Amino acid sequence: MKHWKRRLALLLAAALCAAALSGCGRSGDAMDLSVCVGGEPEELDPIYASETADQTVLVHLYENLMRKTAAGVTEGVARSAESEENADGTVTWTFQLRNAEWSDGRQVLAADFVYAWQRLANPANGSPSASLLSVVAGYDAVRETGDPALLQVTAEDDRTLVVVLNGNYSWFLSEVCTSPATMPLRQDLVDGTVEPEETAEAAGEETAEAEPGAAEATPWWSDLSALVTNGPYQVSGYQAGETLTLAASETYHDDISGPQTLTFHFAETAEEGQALYDAGTVDFLGALPEERLAALAEEESPALTPELGVQTVIFNCAQDTLMDARVRLALSLVIDRAAAAEAAGPAARAAEGLIPPGVPESEEADFRATGGALLDNAPEHREKLAEQARALLEEAGYANVQDLGQLEYLYVDEGNGAAVARTLVDAWRSALGLQVTARAVTAEELAAALGDGTFSLAGTEVRALGNDAECFLLQWASTSQENVSRYANSAYDTLLSVIAGAEDETARLGCLHDAEALLLEEGAVAPLYTTVTAWTLRDGLTGVLRDGRGWFSFAAVIPRSE
Repeated sequence: MKHWKRRLALLLAAALCAAALSGCGRSGDAMDLSVCVGGEPEELDPIYASETADQTVLVHLYENLMRKTAAGVTEGVARSAESEENADGTVTWTFQLRNAEWSDGRQVLAADFVYAWQRLANPANGSPSASLLSVVAGYDAVRETGDPALLQVTAEDDRTLVVVLNGNYSWFLSEVCTSPATMPLRQDLVDGTVEPEETAEAAGEETAEAEPGAAEATPWWSDLSALVTNGPYQVSGYQAGETLTLAASETYHDDISGPQTLTFHFAETAEEGQALYDAGTVDFLGALPEERLAALAEEESPALTPELGVQTVIFNCAQDTLMDARVRLALSLVIDRAAAAEAAGPAARAAEGLIPPGVPESEEADFRATGGALLDNAPEHREKLAEQARALLEEAGYANVQDLGQLEYLYVDEGNGAAVARTLVDAWRSALGLQVTARAVTAEELAAALGDGTFSLAGTEVRALGNDAECFLLQWASTSQENVSRYANSAYDTLLSVIAGAEDETARLGCLHDAEALLLEEGAVAPLYTTVTAWTLRDGLTGVLRDGRGWFSFAAVIPRSE
């Protein structure tokens, strides 16, 4: 049995500011912090929240089994975690929970995690984060049958949670057990939904007549003043369209070293957020305007941080001519990624692989830097790549590219999507003489086409739910329900199986690089560009934590020592 235990003892002895900072005040020992991470919360149900702003609010209101700190990962609700490798290749994790409480005084139970994880995995709930639990034994059975009880997450007693994984996933604690999507939830609160009329009347608001069949129960979290949580903060004030204020929770099990009051100011655009920052209303801005990003990019500022996603062309590997890997690879070879990145805006960088920069290989190394570029973006090589692509098509029986038939590229008509689409169809036409039709659709229409397989080519962001290379690769297994490309390759599946069972980290990393290379050589997907981001914190403050997945934690923000 292997015992995992990392305890963090942070001794923060920095003196608080004697004078009040703009937007950051002090009253006795209580520091107040005002921040802007985006617009008003759209979704505070952990299994549906996907926006950075929403997830940032959630990680302050709720605490998971583990939590991220500047020093790494430490215990959250769990006071200990032990793993045991089983004879069948599965791994059992046993969590002993601390004496933690919800903000209404009730104990946080192992059953609260079981309920939350089963709810996340249940296909009837349609969570975009459900595949985070694909490493848990029984997940595939849940997705096939719709029975969440098949997920191998159980409560042995009130304070003992047992989770069985289908492999040896080194990132389980750091990514699954810290995710906003797997936060504990109380079944009695979530299932006790309120009708819209009741909510409006309780708030003293007038109710509008809804169309027949349009009225649905409001989200269980919609009454923010009554929200019961288990994290370091709880809601203390809310002004619709303006602010959400959190106060240090009196029932939280640990001391909060940072702000005792945390106020989120809402801004629908980065420009609005910048105005709040410039006016001194907030001391933290989580998303900079495009012109500021452009300036940082021009000077190659170290403040730019890679984001955990890559914009990609998805090929429908089950459709007619695209079944042939040579055809897919030919289409990928001639893409002008530099042009696509330029069209996407100053935050975009031509992709060098499916795994973006910023994904760690070890504490010291970056996966992309270690693996090097798997995609050739050199302008001087474009003609040579076009020759290779034409040779592949001829070898596949398509010397006349018109024999490929009508190909259509779907993209979401938002932001710079149309400009990026033009670079793709221009590249396919100029290099291969191939006419591909670009068609703009809504995000919902694109999701439906990907899910149904009613597309040839589609542009979408591949965004991992965990900051590990394996999280980018699991989706393309032939058995994965998230495999929208319909790619199937036994060699690739074997590599994933080896990775999941690897005890030696060097062997695991080697197979991860091999799997990524095989995926691109087969043309299952064609990465276009990655993106970077930047944020700003007022001088005199320190301690903001940004998770690789995008959300921020302000619980440790303090005045900087002189």
